[in-house]
Amino acid sequence: MSNPSSSETFDYVIVGAGSAGCVLANRLSEDAGTKVLLLEYGGSDSSIFIQMPTALSIPMNMAKYEWGFQAEPEPHLADRSLHCPRGKVLGGSSSINGMVYVRGHACDFDEWERLGAAGWAYRDCLPYFRKAETSAYGADAYRGGDGPLHTCNGNAMANPLYRAFIDAGVEAGYPPTADYNGFQQEGFGRMDMTVKDGVRWSAANAYLKPIRHRTNLKIESGALCRRLIMDGRKAVGVEYERGGVSHSASAAREVILAAGSVGSPHLLQLSGIGPSEVLRAAGIPIVHELPGVGANLQDHLEVYFQFKCKQPITLNGRLGLLSKFFIGARWLMFKSGLGGTNHFESCAFIRSKAGLQWPDIQYHFLPAAMRYDGNAAFDGHGFQVHVGPNKPKARGAIRLRSSDPRNKPEIRFNYMDNEADREGFRQCIRLTREIIGQPAFDPYRGDEIQPGRNVRTNDEIDAWVGENAESAYHPSCTSKIGPDGDPMAVLDAQCRVRGIDNLRVADSSIFPTIPNGNLNAPTIMVAEKAADLIRGREPLAPSKAEVHIDAQWQTRQRPNPPLRPIEV
Repeated sequence: MSNPSSSETFDYVIVGAGSAGCVLANRLSEDAGTKVLLLEYGGSDSSIFIQMPTALSIPMNMAKYEWGFQAEPEPHLADRSLHCPRGKVLGGSSSINGMVYVRGHACDFDEWERLGAAGWAYRDCLPYFRKAETSAYGADAYRGGDGPLHTCNGNAMANPLYRAFIDAGVEAGYPPTADYNGFQQEGFGRMDMTVKDGVRWSAANAYLKPIRHRTNLKIESGALCRRLIMDGRKAVGVEYERGGVSHSASAAREVILAAGSVGSPHLLQLSGIGPSEVLRAAGIPIVHELPGVGANLQDHLEVYFQFKCKQPITLNGRLGLLSKFFIGARWLMFKSGLGGTNHFESCAFIRSKAGLQWPDIQYHFLPAAMRYDGNAAFDGHGFQVHVGPNKPKARGAIRLRSSDPRNKPEIRFNYMDNEADREGFRQCIRLTREIIGQPAFDPYRGDEIQPGRNVRTNDEIDAWVGENAESAYHPSCTSKIGPDGDPMAVLDAQCRVRGIDNLRVADSSIFPTIPNGNLNAPTIMVAEKAADLIRGREPLAPSKAEVHIDAQWQTRQRPNPPLRPIEV
């Protein structure tokens, strides 16, 4: 690539127009005298497949909208190489994800603070969750009422299977919860999604499109960032390619990486910032050795627990071409019906055993038996729950392969490489069977499709999980915030890259540990809070809202015995 053919100076250059980048572009350009450049390799998000919530399985499997990352073969997953979709479009992964709105448990963020992320405890983060959100259920001490990001429950659990799942959880001895994003995460209840008036409410729809007219904001799509431009150990700009032509953009104040848990560490490494052995192997001159760049990779694994349904009320009966036509036509005309929901309308968070202070297992309930690609799992009606341990011990890494930014990095998760994670899945299988076996499901529950009743022993469960577990698409933690003295900490608590001036990271890569839930909501929260840090503003006042912790968490796994104990 030749020397950059053009250059322009901005106050801030933001790399990545995903969940975090859209927020940053909005908030930083609120100051009319501040000039902001937002760089994104992907293009328009106008496709019906992105905007119609029920079509969620389509864009996450389209090369036009996602990067096509493939993880390395995993020894504990039958040497399978899992797909790792990341958004390559305005809105980033918020334009291709499942739209599930989960913040995580309060204790997740208090854990961040204990690990050295000062100012990132739950009391500090909750005000930014509220700032970002407009909840369909109104504002309170936990939920926002006038933020850009709209959340709702889709079709209000019209299908009776959603309520059966909640009732079965209560019959199994777990508590109900009115709002898992509010006072009490633990328990069974409705699930929220980032949907407004039947349309996917991505970060692009929420934060970027309303302010695209601002004259101090420039959005460059189709921009492949090649490297940071450094002056010694000071970031002064970004070199990028657009339309086959090399460009550079100078940052008078700061460069901000919001390229996600894969893109941000990859760009740091391409710029000579990272583990020295990785940089040397790729022929990258070392600007600043920072061993934590790309390390600490964490993700959620899940399995689909599927049952046949005795009543013809599931989405499996709506997968024919004629049904899809009518669903799509209604959505196009009215933005309502089955097209206006992601179909995850009830959920649960439970603890796998006594001695855990907060939940470590998450359920998404779906009134269908199908795969993430949208294909039916079998002929007939069925339902499923997605379940997996949410606080894994496994740690992986992102490593560049060469100095060419088009060469995708090596992604290695090391899934299930420890006994604690394997035991977590065994508990998921046994506890799920007990829940689905409760009386609330008697009118609906048919035969177990998978894992199958023959999968019972630890070895059988381990083998089935190894052959069938899939990523929940939550890679994170690869440029973590950490304290002084932690050699693996990439950032300080202000999101500044350690040892480099004028450079910050603000996306899901900054998490010290993965939260107990989906990642879009905490990523948007991070960007809201980071915007105040970048602008030198006083942080929002800490919240005094209390959260529920089971009073007897040390001695019990759930408050009540199951109504129908079953052999699991």
